[in-house]
Amino acid sequence: MILIDGKKAAAELRQELKHEVTDLKAKYNKVPGLTVILIGDLTPSQIYVRNKEKSANEVGLKSEVIKYPDSVEEKTVLEKIEELNKDETVSGILVQLPLPKHIDKQKVIETILPSKDVDGFHPMNVGNLSSGYESSVPCTPLGCYLLIKKVEPNLNGKKAVIVGRSNLNGKPMTQLLLKENCTVTITHSKTKDLKAECLEADIIVAAVGIPELVKGDWVKKDTIVIDVGINKTDNGIVGDVDFDEVSKKAKALTPVPGGVGPMTIACLLKNTIECFKRSQI
Repeated sequence: MILIDGKKAAAELRQELKHEVTDLKAKYNKVPGLTVILIGDLTPSQIYVRNKEKSANEVGLKSEVIKYPDSVEEKTVLEKIEELNKDETVSGILVQLPLPKHIDKQKVIETILPSKDVDGFHPMNVGNLSSGYESSVPCTPLGCYLLIKKVEPNLNGKKAVIVGRSNLNGKPMTQLLLKENCTVTITHSKTKDLKAECLEADIIVAAVGIPELVKGDWVKKDTIVIDVGINKTDNGIVGDVDFDEVSKKAKALTPVPGGVGPMTIACLLKNTIECFKRSQI
């Protein structure tokens, strides 16, 4: 079985992006800029943002983090986003989720200019992706897609099963695999026989938030399995896939942690650079 090393893949992608930033600086005499807005003091959010800042600096991006307390008014955040929309040195804007309850997530997402939406959550980017047009692609499914392509460059005609139908991963993942001529089935908590669906798959992407849901007898031989889940249990962090069981059957499998996570951050940098390049045309 191939253990898909997300840390190694992310390091390789960051190296490519670093060279690209150097070339862009030589061509335009400026570098892409990423601004992250962090509201409150949730530990996971702080860790994510620190890692994003470190990675952005590593590849040579201009990086800025704007921090607000939990009590910040929605109006203040929206005004700051409007200001960043107009700032030509900012190529990408990311508001770290989750947000405090008094701030409307959808309003925040829709205030970010689609051309600076590095998360790919703006309805315009979602629509463009599903229509097959140029768009920012959400970072986690983009990372999953690149990991799948490392194992199997030609996905033509493959049967893919997505476990989980979220806007963050399941739906955009479907669009990416459809573009590759896969036959895609989206499954979810109401699917009648999830095991039977998974047994049909050449590719499984599990992103449903249920610890070790996908078992060894759900997976046929030579399946590529991408585990997006991060679940805290008494035995530590586990994914949505039973790693020990599935590793005996699958052709390739991502570990948790060290699989999809590092690629998500690397893809955020990739999206920032793509936004910058589109702005220079």
